[in-house]
Amino acid sequence: METSEPLKPFLLAFPGPLRDRLVAAVLSGEKVMTSGLLMEYEVEREELPPVGERSALIDSHGQEVAVVELTEVRVLPLGSVGLRHVLDEGEGHTSVAEWRAGHEAFWHSEEMREALGDPSFTVDDGTMIVAERFRVVERLV
Repeated sequence: METSEPLKPFLLAFPGPLRDRLVAAVLSGEKVMTSGLLMEYEVEREELPPVGERSALIDSHGQEVAVVELTEVRVLPLGSVGLRHVLDEGEGHTSVAEWRAGHEAFWHSEEMREALGDPSFTVDDGTMIVAERFRVVERLV
């Protein structure tokens, strides 16, 4: 009998209303990309995920709601994010400036600064981000 390893969690934002909106956007097919700070991987001492990796999308209640597969992983400076990236994030932003303002508010939040261990953390055009494109391969709910 074959046993499979549990999937790594695919976490969007922190539990709460923002995560709920993002998970709903993934499940509806609107969100096919997400961005995180490279510094998060460095702080957690994690390797970047490889293309093809499958993970369990987790909702605010800790429930696995879908299996997603990474189709692209890129590291790029925040200042080079373009409109296609913004639209593929599926968060309703219609301009890079609007997307950036929303992401800066999140990345400058007390919760994120605490997670990074830097109470004065800020981003600028040169801040490196990890852009992950994915697809839902299985809905679990």
